Amino acid sequence: MTKFNKIETGIKELVVIEPKVFGDHRGFFMESYNHKEFEAIGLSMNFVQDNHSKSIKGVLRGLHFQTQHPQGKLVRVTKGSVWDVAVDLRENSETYGQWYGILLSEENKKMFYIPEGFAHGFITLEDETEFMYKCTDIYYPEYDAGIRYDDDQIAIQWPFNEYGIKAAQILLSEKDEKLPSLKEYREKKK
Repeated sequence: MTKFNKIETGIKELVVIEPKVFGDHRGFFMESYNHKEFEAIGLSMNFVQDNHSKSIKGVLRGLHFQTQHPQGKLVRVTKGSVWDVAVDLRENSETYGQWYGILLSEENKKMFYIPEGFAHGFITLEDETEFMYKCTDIYYPEYDAGIRYDDDQIAIQWPFNEYGIKAAQILLSEKDEKLPSLKEYREKKK
């Protein structure tokens, strides 16, 4: 019996992972990654970098990817909660341009594996949210790229209202405010 449950999302290779959590009156224990156990559920990636961010409520990071040295990411929340989204940007994929979103929280302890070739982003739903992720390649700033979180063509259904976040309260970095739409990005790439 494995320590992880893999849940398919309907987009090839993009999966949700539920760890087995052992809890009692003292708290809980869980493995957040185990190479052998991941291989047992058909996930054989190799991680080379870990990242950790902390954000206040309403921070939207993304949608990010690298044009070269694409990164697969195993993401999870250790404090607070986020609405996490991945968009398939693999040119030959039958689900190109499709997205999948999931609530990740310290309570549900779910993890999300986003393979290479996807744009990734999230919005924090609580203050003091801490987000951690493992990457299959290191960060190369010269290949850093992204697309707008509110691209009409992709039409992500962000749950802003459900979590009491108004459009004017969304906090973006200066870089993310200037990101192109998917159409603009593709035209520029030609």
